[in-house]
Parts: sequence; C-alpha cells; structure tokens
Amino acid sequence: MNPLLQKFNTPFGTPPFEEIKNEHFLPAVKEAIRLGKEEIEAITSSSAEPDFVNTIEALERGGELVNLVAGIFFNLNSAETNDEIQALAREISPLLTDFSNDKLLDEALFKKVEVVYKKRNSLGLNPEQQTLLNDTYKAFVRNGAKLSNKDKERLRDIDKQLSRLSLQFGENVLKETNAYTLTIDNKDDLAGLPDHVIEAAAMTAQEAGLEGKWVFTLQFPSYIPFVTYSERRELRRKLFLAYGSKAFKGDEHDNQQIVLDIVRLRLERAQLLGYESHAHFVLEERMAESPARVNDFLHNLLQYALPVAGREVEELGKYARSIGGPDKLERWDIAFYSEKLKKEKYAIDDEMLKPYFQLENVIQGVFQIAERLYNLQFKELTNIQVYHPDVKVYEVINSRGEHMAIFYADFFPRAGKRNGAWMTSFRGQKKQNGENVRPHVSIVCNFTKPTKSQPSLLTFDEVTTLFHEFGHALHGMLASGTYESLSGTNVYWDFVELPSQIMENWAYEKESLDLFARHYKTGEVIPIDYIRKIKESANFMEAYQTVRQIGLALLDMGWHTEKANTITDVGEYERQLQKKTDLLAPLRETNTSCSFSHIFQGGYSSGYYSYKWAEVLDADAFEFFQETGIFNKDTALLFSTHILSAGGSEHPMELYKRFRGKEPSPEALLRRTGMLAGN
Repeated sequence: MNPLLQKFNTPFGTPPFEEIKNEHFLPAVKEAIRLGKEEIEAITSSSAEPDFVNTIEALERGGELVNLVAGIFFNLNSAETNDEIQALAREISPLLTDFSNDKLLDEALFKKVEVVYKKRNSLGLNPEQQTLLNDTYKAFVRNGAKLSNKDKERLRDIDKQLSRLSLQFGENVLKETNAYTLTIDNKDDLAGLPDHVIEAAAMTAQEAGLEGKWVFTLQFPSYIPFVTYSERRELRRKLFLAYGSKAFKGDEHDNQQIVLDIVRLRLERAQLLGYESHAHFVLEERMAESPARVNDFLHNLLQYALPVAGREVEELGKYARSIGGPDKLERWDIAFYSEKLKKEKYAIDDEMLKPYFQLENVIQGVFQIAERLYNLQFKELTNIQVYHPDVKVYEVINSRGEHMAIFYADFFPRAGKRNGAWMTSFRGQKKQNGENVRPHVSIVCNFTKPTKSQPSLLTFDEVTTLFHEFGHALHGMLASGTYESLSGTNVYWDFVELPSQIMENWAYEKESLDLFARHYKTGEVIPIDYIRKIKESANFMEAYQTVRQIGLALLDMGWHTEKANTITDVGEYERQLQKKTDLLAPLRETNTSCSFSHIFQGGYSSGYYSYKWAEVLDADAFEFFQETGIFNKDTALLFSTHILSAGGSEHPMELYKRFRGKEPSPEALLRRTGMLAGN
C-alpha cells in the first residue's frame, strides 16, 4: 500500500511523513499522472457543449493528486534532501513536465477551453470565475497551444531540458555549500567572535570528529557572524571568497555552462511563443507588465539611492581608516566595519539585542500580533507527523473557534536543507463539494541553533526574516478562495511579497516588541532605549543595501534579454552588468549568477525586482496602519479582506486600491528609507 495514494488517515489530512518512504514517490507520481490523464480525457471526450463548469472548473479540479504528491516531494527536496531524493527528482521532473505539456498542448482540450473563452462576456461570471477563465485560456496560449506540431515538440524538449538544468543548478549550489569548511585550530584566530558563535563552531567541529577545533561553514548562521565579527581579515577574505565562488570554479559542480544553457533555452522558448525575450514573456503576467517599466522603476530608485550609497561607503572607509583599518575597503570588510560603525553611531549591535530575541519568544510574538490583527490563535500539536524532528506544528484557529490552517515551522540549518528562508505549502485552500478545504502551510528557515549554554537567540535580521516568512504564511492561512490556483499566495509574483514585507514593520514597533522581546535570562522587557536605537539605526547603510538589491534585479533582467543567446562568458557578462551598481572593486574569483538560486532554480527569473516593487507597496500600506494605529482592527480587516483572503481572485492593483483607497506612492518608500531627503 503506497501511503501517497491513499486518503491520508491523519489529523486534518496532513501528510503521513513517517509512513512515506523514498521508494513511494516515483510510483505515486506515475499513478497520479495516469489518473490526471483520465480526468483530462473525461473532459475532452464529453459530448456536452463546453461550459464553465464542465470544462474550466473540471480542468481546475483535474490533476489534484499530481499536485499533492509533487508538492510533498519537492518540499522535501528543498528542506530534507539527500542523494536518493535528488536522483529521484531528476527522474520525476521530466514526468511532471511531460504531464503539464500533454495537458497544455492537447488540441482537443484547448478547443473546448477556447469555446468557453469566446463566450466569456455572456456567461454571467463573477470576478473570481472571470479570472480563472482568463488565466486558464492564457495558460494554454502562453504554453504553446497555438503552435505548429513541430514547434510544440521543440517546446516540450526545451521544457524538459530546463527542468533538468534547474535541478542540477540547485544540486551544485547545495553541494558546494556543504563541501566547504574553514577549520580553525588556533584560539587566537577566533578574535572578535562572540562566545555563542565560538561555541557553535566547536559543536560543528565535534560533529565532524575534530575535537578541540572550530569549524565554520557557508551556512548563514555560521558564515554571517564570522564575516561580521572576525578580526582576522585574511580569514574573512578566505570565507567570503569561498561563499562568493560557489559553483564558479570550473570543476564538476560548476554552474557556468548551466547558466548559459538556461538563459538560451528560456529565450528560445519565449521567441517560439512570439515574445521578444524571456523577460517580455514573464512580465506580461506581472503588475510591472514590461521590461521597460521594470528598468525605469529600478533606475528611478537608483538615482535616489546611488549618491547616498556612495556617501555611506565613503564614510565607512574613513571610519575604518580611523581605527587602523585598511586604506581601501574590500567586500569582506563591509559587514565587519559596518557593525562597528553602527555600534559607535547608535550604541547598539546584534550582540546587545540577541538576548531579547529567544526564538521561542519571537514565535509567540508573531502569534500574538496575528491574534491582535486577525483574531487568530495558534495551538501547538504533538500528534502530527513531521519530516524532521526539528519541525514544530500548530493548529490555527479563528475567533469563532473554527479551524483555519495547519502551520509547520522548520527553523534550523542542516546538510539536507538549502540555504535561505521560504514559505511553502503541503496543501492549498479551496472550496469544493460544499467544503472549505483549509491549507497546510510551512515556513522553512536557517536560524542560529541552540547551544549547550544558551537557547536559539536571533539576530535582529533573523527576527525580521521570521516576520517576513510569517507574513507569507498568513497569506496562505487566511486564504478564502473557491479555486486553489487563485488562492493564498497564488498571485502575481510582484505582489506576493507585499504580505511578507509589510509584516516586517511590526518588528520595529514598541507596541509589538513589548509583547515578546524579553531577556532570556531575566525576563526583562527590551528597554525603550534599545527600541529607539533599533528604529534610529533601521536606515543605517540602507542606500548601500538598496543599490545591492537593484544590482541583483538588473543582473536578473540582464540575463533574460533578447541578447541572451550571444553571451559566452558568465563572469565577464556579470561584471559588465554590475558596473552601474558596483560601489567596490569587482572580484574575478567570485560570481553571483552561478549561485543565484532565486532566478535559476526558485522561480524569480525576470522577477527579482519584485522585492523592491513590493517594498513600495508595503511602505505605502504600512503608512495606512501608522495613520490609524498599528493594531487597528478596521485597517487589519481591510488588509485581511482585500489582500490576504482575496489571493489572486482579481487583478492585484484593484485589490490594493480597495484596501488603501488609492494606488501606492513610491514616495512612501523613499520617506521611510530617508533617501528622499538624503539625495
């Protein structure tokens, strides 16, 4: 009995992780695909006149088992992978690509969809149904339904290659991350590092059988503190170069050719479908709409940020020299001297703040904020199966005592988990057969682990990361759509970051910090002076970080132009693209593109600008909360109703205007970051 093919006999229908073995996935995917094809066949073979219910809704409901099994599998491939799962992924991905293409290139199916689409104005559909019909029709057209048979076959081939290359890209980055260690055996080389960082490095060494030594890795909780606090400049340089050269060494895990292959195939695919470039193809389905508008948006921000960022780097260089630092700042110096200057200017640093941010308290803090804003309560469950012992599970309940969601939280790094932080789901929300099927959402992070002497204490950056991912999770938990494909986070890519980025704002406010920021030893509430300093220092080096983000967005856009098939040298092309935003001398040993998983593995291709785009939305939206009160129930209800619950049921700008009463203003972001006055 394959547990993936049975109805889950578990609390809330959660995945039975303890029963699922690796060998279950491939047969389950194959059987789910077979059943999915039968569902499509039932639509195409029906003699009934095509209508919204028997064609569009039937297609929406079809393939649900494929989505369920694939969702579980690929979530594990990101959060708890191994060689066997990665090998399975290489086998499963082409099967799923074929299934998708079989559906979207099925002429008989498309004809039925087209019949319904042509009658769209006379069907009396509500806005959500109209969106589903439009999205369904466009999905077929944008995936080759109108191509010749020869071009359809080429499209299939391209999609298979892209699926394989994307997986290989991610595997190479993970292997490179796990392969590198910096081993220190001289205690003097630990100068500047906080005690808890040293203790964690000793634990890592112990696990590797290197008793009496200290091991640092490229995992964020190890890498970031080292380059921030280590007084050994040469060791900072060594670790920085190792991090920056991941998959860029010309060896078996090199991603340079993979990058070139991916961008060429994406361009060919877009042009096959009648678009100028991959960016034109992608942005047709975004709020930004076109590459020209994205580039205008980025360059408009850059004109404000670049002069301020230049002054920030100049000030940092002067400060470094004043305390005996190098004549010329290099990239491995920025975090180190920034932290020192920040402490001098604002009398605050992460080591002062961390005792007030015990992970468990921060979790309870975001729960309390969600309760105050959206009347949600979180109850920890111990009877839900998990894929790793670190994972915690909660039931989410509304003010009427109704079940809203299952929430998984997975916080600590390990060899089988990719770097970074993300929100995902094991089951989406939908309304079907008179039932409101509630979602199973998850956040996955890589936070500082507890040690023998202290619990997991978060840096302020980690606190805002938790708030960010929890904002995404709320988008999933509060979903209230009819159709899963339009529910929760299934929105335009440059809109999806609004719920996450607006949530970060509460991490800076006294009213919310007072709920959870307590000293892990004494229970003392975070001092008001610290809160003031957090807010005062919020814009420290902000322009520098903004220019860096714009640089990454321009790099993404640069890879996805109509010239993608003429690029031959990954390193040189990246250096040319980054000239406008480089505030420090470039390094030939490092390369961003070869480990830029967001755009080559994670779905952000031609979409990295979304973070800045959504910052404009979140700054404008949070000004509304500030005007009315950050826990104002009426404002929260508007946000919940028109943003969090509405999902992708309508165009995001219409939803935003219903919440805010107007379109967003970019000036809100410039005001918040201080760049409007500081240019």
